[in-house]
Amino acid sequence: MSGARTKTSSIEDSRARLLIDAVVDYAIYMIDPDGIITSWNAGARRFKGYEEAEILGQHFSRFYTEEDRLAGMPQRALDTAISEGRFEGEGWRVRKDGTHFWSHVVIDPIIDPSGTLLGFAKITRDLTDRKMAEETLKQSEQQFRLLVQSVTDYAIYMLDPSGRLTNWNVGAQRIKGYRPEEVIGQHFSMFYTPEDREAGEPQRAAAREGKFENKAWRLRKDGTRFLAHVVVDPIWGETGTLLGFAKITRDITEVTQAQQALEQTREALFQAQKLQAIGQLSGGIAHDFNNLLTVILGNLEIVRKRVSDDPKVIRLLDNATQGAMRGVSLTQRMLAFARRQELKTESVEIPALVEGITGLLRSSLGPSVKLETCFAPDLEPVVADVNQLELAVLNLATNARDAMPNGGSIVISARNAEVNDPTRSSLPAGRYVRLHITDTGEGMDSVTLAQATDPFFTTKGVGKGTGLGLSMVHGFIAQLGGRFILKSQKDQGTTAELWLPVATEGAVARQAIETPFLSPVPGLSVLVVDDDSLVLTSTSLLLEDLGHRVISAASGAQALEAFESGQTIDLVITDMAMPHMNGAQLAHAIRLLKPTMPIILATGYAERLEGFATELPRLSKPFTQLNLVEIIGQAMK
Repeated sequence: MSGARTKTSSIEDSRARLLIDAVVDYAIYMIDPDGIITSWNAGARRFKGYEEAEILGQHFSRFYTEEDRLAGMPQRALDTAISEGRFEGEGWRVRKDGTHFWSHVVIDPIIDPSGTLLGFAKITRDLTDRKMAEETLKQSEQQFRLLVQSVTDYAIYMLDPSGRLTNWNVGAQRIKGYRPEEVIGQHFSMFYTPEDREAGEPQRAAAREGKFENKAWRLRKDGTRFLAHVVVDPIWGETGTLLGFAKITRDITEVTQAQQALEQTREALFQAQKLQAIGQLSGGIAHDFNNLLTVILGNLEIVRKRVSDDPKVIRLLDNATQGAMRGVSLTQRMLAFARRQELKTESVEIPALVEGITGLLRSSLGPSVKLETCFAPDLEPVVADVNQLELAVLNLATNARDAMPNGGSIVISARNAEVNDPTRSSLPAGRYVRLHITDTGEGMDSVTLAQATDPFFTTKGVGKGTGLGLSMVHGFIAQLGGRFILKSQKDQGTTAELWLPVATEGAVARQAIETPFLSPVPGLSVLVVDDDSLVLTSTSLLLEDLGHRVISAASGAQALEAFESGQTIDLVITDMAMPHMNGAQLAHAIRLLKPTMPIILATGYAERLEGFATELPRLSKPFTQLNLVEIIGQAMK
């Protein structure tokens, strides 16, 4: 029986040896108690590059790196196996050709039944590929971590599934003001505003499936708010388990404010262009209307002189004249809006101006409206046309009264102001006076306020207003080089704000000078130039009725031909706005031919003149026969 057991054991040992030798993915070999290699399998040969004959009898420490040998790691591994019954570890090992590989090592002590140490069984596995993959992943994670930590314009951080912060980057610290130790472990709802927390916004954001993106106000550590663009992405594990959330927040407060400022600038530009276009249209229409009114009023004057004293006819003529004068008032308002009215600017003291019309204001406003004034004691004088500024104040006060059907109060106040940065204002740099007219009336909603200064826009009933009052004020103030601003809220009243340029030190208030009556100048030969045949005929009839001889010309070229023909000409009355050659250009050409020739410029609106043309007498359309007498007397004086 003993021989049979020995034979069986021998067969099993042989089979085990064959099995071990057949394993090529593991290096399996034996070492004696002193660390000398006593066996070697095919896997060891493949991993380490040594043939069995080369390695048997060698110490196993040769597979360690030099640093590990000097550190005594081979002997420590054996000591650990003996003391703990097993050694397991990973580390760099050296092949025959000197290259390194990462290995997983297991060393088991072999002890006989009597407790004697026979040696060690050593199993080594090449994990270089796994180690390289881990190193690559680690390096990638480090790079990603460095990237995230180096981002300062975005707050990038992670949340666990319950919404608590697990990390914190530099951008988050810069934007929100918290250090990592202050927020890690806290719930992300701490960044929400109280009203959003009460409304359950954090819970809704966390409950969403998939990507969540939003713009909303968030809180910094110091309590200030910033407008944030937030993106939240869920992070899922390979098994579909929610691991947490990646949260990216960007402070877009400045960007949003810049966009809003840009939109406001665009809107202001659009409004300015719209008003400019309407102004040009209104100015052109007013000019044409003035030509028509000149013809109508001129012919009515002549007809009235030549008809009988029949009361019915006289009444008809008076009605026609009154209708035409209403047209004159309307065109003057249109010209005011178009910034083409004739302005006589001077230095004006606003307190004195308002005091001068206080009586008229109180009678216009009625007993149910209380009028108050409040002026800064150091208020500077402004540059303005007195009559037009009085009209503007009356107009605004009347509008305020109409907005208070049940009564209320109007406060007229003024104080000095200065514009230092033109980029932040539509006004040039300089000193201004801000004149406010504030009421406690019904106010306006945003839609009405946006249209309030548009010409012909009115909230009053039919026949109760032309819709030109505010647009006239707007045009007048702009023509002075100032700015008109309306501020209003529904049921909270309205404030009309007039920015008026301060008068220069050299400006002097005009003294009222009575113009002496000038008797008609008879017997002149007058050259009348106008491209409108109706105006040309009407003006000629008025002049002939005064006893003058008239030479008519429909253009600047015809007028010059009249001079070249040698006709006697004592005076020239020319329209300003004519095609090809305007009145100023014609006047210049005439002065080259006749340096002392008296010239009168007739115009339907205020036009920009240069050179000597600014000194020529000007006849504003529509004009009457008396206006002609006065301007001719002035020109011939």
